[in-house]
Amino acid sequence: MGNKQVKQHFETAKKTGVLKISLLRLDEFPSALKTFPNVLKTLDISENRFTVLPEDVARFTILKHLNASGNKIAIMPECIGVLVKLETLNMMNNLLTTVPRSLASCVHLKQVILSNNQISSFPIMLCEMKHLDLLDLSRNKITEVPPEVRSLQVTELNLNQNQITVLAEEIADCVKLRTLRLEENCLQISAIHPRILIESKVCNLCVEGNLFNSKQFNELQGYDAYMERYTAVRKKIS
Repeated sequence: MGNKQVKQHFETAKKTGVLKISLLRLDEFPSALKTFPNVLKTLDISENRFTVLPEDVARFTILKHLNASGNKIAIMPECIGVLVKLETLNMMNNLLTTVPRSLASCVHLKQVILSNNQISSFPIMLCEMKHLDLLDLSRNKITEVPPEVRSLQVTELNLNQNQITVLAEEIADCVKLRTLRLEENCLQISAIHPRILIESKVCNLCVEGNLFNSKQFNELQGYDAYMERYTAVRKKIS
């Protein structure tokens, strides 16, 4: 897409507060971003070739939706914490290895999607976020779900296709968690603590593709209690 068309996107964004410059094969951010007025509520820079998320993004302090998926970004800058009105953050399909502590300042986040990156540690700074509803960390390199997860407020946590061997029993204390996805990890049957089955609110526990079979799972202490929740939810849906 030519510069003229990119310029048109920026002109439209001044009126709508929505800037979408996705699928343009860009590897450098347009210079217009440096002087663009602070009117953006949605910024979509997905499916380009960016290797960094520029600090200029921090200028857009009323931003609610940021989509930087499908790039080659290796570092999420600390300045992301300035975006305190942010509600959705999508940085799936990048090269992220860590999540900055400053993200905890984005207290209005509702959805964080970081699937298919290189993250090796569970981002515990997200556990205190009161409005966070969905956290997708699938297809990363996480090996452990730590006790701090007890404070997580999400209704859905997706940890599919990681390298998890340790699952803290404190996940049973997540007051809103209903769907827990743990498919294709490295969990032994002993890693599924009975508390998760008996005491948690989880009614959709996905554990296929780990180091145990369905028969072993079905024989776990607390399996019947979990199935009661599972069945009750299915009846409501039908």
